[in-house]
Amino acid sequence: MVTPELQLDVERFLFREARLLDDARYDDWLALLTDDVRYWMPVRETTSDHGEAIRRLGEMAVFEDDKDFLKARVQRLHTGLAHAETPPSRTRHLLSNFEIEERSDGEVEVGCNMLVYQTRLERTEAFYVGRREDRLRRTGDGWRIAARKIVLDQTLMPRTISILF
Repeated sequence: MVTPELQLDVERFLFREARLLDDARYDDWLALLTDDVRYWMPVRETTSDHGEAIRRLGEMAVFEDDKDFLKARVQRLHTGLAHAETPPSRTRHLLSNFEIEERSDGEVEVGCNMLVYQTRLERTEAFYVGRREDRLRRTGDGWRIAARKIVLDQTLMPRTISILF
């Protein structure tokens, strides 16, 4: 049974993480990731039988990044050479419906619904709606993200994905 204290602690951590992304504090965001993090968005397909058609880890993905690749993405954002982010987008990450499960190894599994709003150049808007599945690990410095799976409800992307979820 997840205690109210653990629920609140995890939610506060994830709300703070969302604020870092919305404030474009990407280096601070990177510090919240474990060195062995897996950050991925599997491809989702629409099927005629209403079943889930979500690819597994190692199969086709929109992205499947480790920490080094995420660092490279952040460095690219700092250079001004990321044309899809020049000028930078404004984002707002909204998280809700948290479900937390403690694992036997001390980590926690967290599922939540998400809506990410992105706007650029005062005329381009995109909404990303879906679910995040995170695995958090407690360290001496607090919670760290050890894995993130992003499953979008839409199968067609509204634009090039150049933001972090």
